[in-house]
Amino acid sequence: MAVVLDLLTKDVRPRHPEKAHRPDQPVQRKPDWIRVKAPGSPQWAETNRIVRENRLVTVCEEAGCPNIGECWEKKHATFMIMGDTCTRACAFCNVRTGLPGPLDPQEPKRVAEAVAKLRLSHVVITSVDRDDLPDGGAQHFADVIHAIRERSPGTTIEVLTPDFLRKDGALEIVVAAKPDVFNHNLETVPSKYLTVRPGARYFHSVRLLQRAKELDPTLFTKSGIMVGLGEERNEVLQLMDDLRSADVDFLTIGQYLQPTRKHHPVIRFVPPDEFNSYETTAYAKGFLLVSATPLTRSSHHAGEDFARLKAARLARVRT
Repeated sequence: MAVVLDLLTKDVRPRHPEKAHRPDQPVQRKPDWIRVKAPGSPQWAETNRIVRENRLVTVCEEAGCPNIGECWEKKHATFMIMGDTCTRACAFCNVRTGLPGPLDPQEPKRVAEAVAKLRLSHVVITSVDRDDLPDGGAQHFADVIHAIRERSPGTTIEVLTPDFLRKDGALEIVVAAKPDVFNHNLETVPSKYLTVRPGARYFHSVRLLQRAKELDPTLFTKSGIMVGLGEERNEVLQLMDDLRSADVDFLTIGQYLQPTRKHHPVIRFVPPDEFNSYETTAYAKGFLLVSATPLTRSSHHAGEDFARLKAARLARVRT
């Protein structure tokens, strides 16, 4: 039987035990417009050293982000809190699946120390899904935010949270901690949830984003999707309308890239001109900011995008 091994930690256990029995999926050759710089610069090595010294997990590594070379060279790392093991089993995701360990009470302090050492003006904090915890890890998110505020008061903070499905009061805990940006990704159109994101509920995620803005109208809200999973264009346009109905400010759209043969296959590589069309349409629908390119990811250029978000909101208020 074929298995998906954890090549990040050299662990011989299956990284995705729920996928081990699945037949191999075809892997398409990447087109010319998807090319990234290989990591390895001195700046990349320094970021890697700080991450290792503080015993931190990054989504850059765990999710196999194609932009890790560019971002780590700029000392931009997206920290993934609450461990490296997720309680969900999404068909697109490369993060380890299984039963997570207990929370580390020292993690907020270590994240804050790494943020200070990297001298980050803007930081993105995400996490695995922790359905095993009564609050889904909401208080841990809040503790990390507070620790960063204390250690680096000038750093703006973006959180990319799970959906906190069936975790009453969890969202309120995170929003009360006052992040600058609240991000929760829809990932795909609703017709693909059963096969791509079976543990989640589309309209719950839309409502989560809407509720975050209701709790704090000054908060920037953000969501992202992948394309190339078999969605239709009209479905993407309807998703845009759903997000605007929830008063979401920022939309990201990127190309899905298949981590292994056991993951959901790439149905299509969407050409750059279609991304340009999505961006134009999304702006017409009222988003403050849109990033739509094949290599767009939620936290890619997050600091620069935050500055653009603030400027766009200010410009809209003035008009």
